Amino acid sequence: MRIGFGYDVHRLVEGRRLVLGGVDVPYEKGLHGHSDADVLLHALIDALIGAAGLGDIGKHFPPTDPAWKDASSLDLLARAGSLLREKGYTVGNIDSTIVCEAPKLLGHIPGMVRNISRVLGCGEERVNVKAKTEEGLGFTGSGDGISAYAVALIEGGRG
Repeated sequence: MRIGFGYDVHRLVEGRRLVLGGVDVPYEKGLHGHSDADVLLHALIDALIGAAGLGDIGKHFPPTDPAWKDASSLDLLARAGSLLREKGYTVGNIDSTIVCEAPKLLGHIPGMVRNISRVLGCGEERVNVKAKTEEGLGFTGSGDGISAYAVALIEGGRG
């Protein structure tokens, strides 16, 4: 078994849609970034590939590469899952947290869990997504951005 940790943050801007866990979340702002800027999936990708000792998201999907411009982070997650399978790993479990003051995410979490489970080919019982506020503190508490944390346990592997 191997454990990986991931973190990501993006600022909120007008004129972009808000995508979290592959779910379009209705909100007046979206996350700024090269791809769809899905902080939850970016943190999860870092946790998964980090657990396998394969670097970080920037190594595999650099923001300077036009191939990833406006890319769906679900596609990036699928590619990260393929990297794990190539090395003989399977997902043991995932625990993640989205940190934002608004919008409220509770009703969107089941869709996020379904998306992650489907893309990685693991049961929904292996995927946990939580949402927390910062009680008005910091850049997430002021509504300037959204951050996410993820921990992933992977099993198997060759070598």
